[in-house]
Amino acid sequence: TVRPEPLPPLDGHTFEGYRNRDGSVGTRNILAITQTVQCVAGVTGFAVERIRRELLPRFPNVDDVVALEHGYGCGVAIDAPDAIVPIRTLRNISLNPNFGGEVMLVSLGCEKLQPEKLMPPGTIALVDQRPLDVVCLQDDHHVGFLSMVDSIVRQAEAHLARLDARRRETVPASELVVGVQCGGSDAFSGVTANPAVGFCSDLLVRAGATVMFSEVTEVRDGIDQLTARAATPEIAQQLIDQMAWYDAYLARGRSDRSANTTPGNKKGGLSNIVEKAMGSIVKSGTAPISGVLAPGESLRERGIQRGLVYAATPASDFICGTLQLAAGMNLHVFTTGRGTPYGLADVPVIKVATRSELARR
Repeated sequence: TVRPEPLPPLDGHTFEGYRNRDGSVGTRNILAITQTVQCVAGVTGFAVERIRRELLPRFPNVDDVVALEHGYGCGVAIDAPDAIVPIRTLRNISLNPNFGGEVMLVSLGCEKLQPEKLMPPGTIALVDQRPLDVVCLQDDHHVGFLSMVDSIVRQAEAHLARLDARRRETVPASELVVGVQCGGSDAFSGVTANPAVGFCSDLLVRAGATVMFSEVTEVRDGIDQLTARAATPEIAQQLIDQMAWYDAYLARGRSDRSANTTPGNKKGGLSNIVEKAMGSIVKSGTAPISGVLAPGESLRERGIQRGLVYAATPASDFICGTLQLAAGMNLHVFTTGRGTPYGLADVPVIKVATRSELARR
């Protein structure tokens, strides 16, 4: 067990953010429209384009409107043993600090993931005192496609008006929740970009912020480096439990973890998964690990405040980013050695290149 000397605090650092009613702080002011089921994706996407075109110009303090699309919500998978993972992921993304507590749902009506199952009573009480706002496309008063779209646009206008009344204010750096991730890695990832991010992670933790790192299928092969840094034996056991959960998940699908190192990784000089694990872990810096989240869980529901947190996610870039959104991050730092068009609509994404030539491109 490693017991590093406590890092001296860093005071006086701030940023301009949006304070929410539940105490969280957003770095963006975005309307998110949640879907209960994949069947409504086309209608919602069409409505979002109309909202961007017709409504957003009238609300200059709102940064964007996004549809939280997914391929879930009905069929046999809704009753699968680990169905709680996608359900709580969607629920917790909807409550991300960058959405200001303005929860809006589009439902089909007949789906298995009903609005009250996705957002049980009391879920949004901390962030929104109003009843859950649901547009149900199978309601009798809808006649035709445009009737459904008009209903979504009309409901969105009320949310946009409340978001538009918000203003940025100076808040301490301790309100940052930063997710760190690497993708399209090369041999320099563990030498340049990831260690630089690890250094910044330590600075953020010293400033009282929350930093989360992830990627089970990478760090799994360096787990002893993580358990040694756990703040308590219980947190060390939680790390082991999350690795075991994912091992069992992959075993059910007969998947080989060692396949994680991709052809591009190898072409860039990363020879095996252990090298990749060490490079991935170094993003976390040197601070003690103060908490562990299972896939789709949020800092809020686990009662974790501040410090370095391990959020258990797959290493797949967009899945990792999605689960960090569910955890409550409001800023994302992404390192890459090969290059990738990765991005997120919901939070700012800072890209860090491992080499000057890649940065130029």
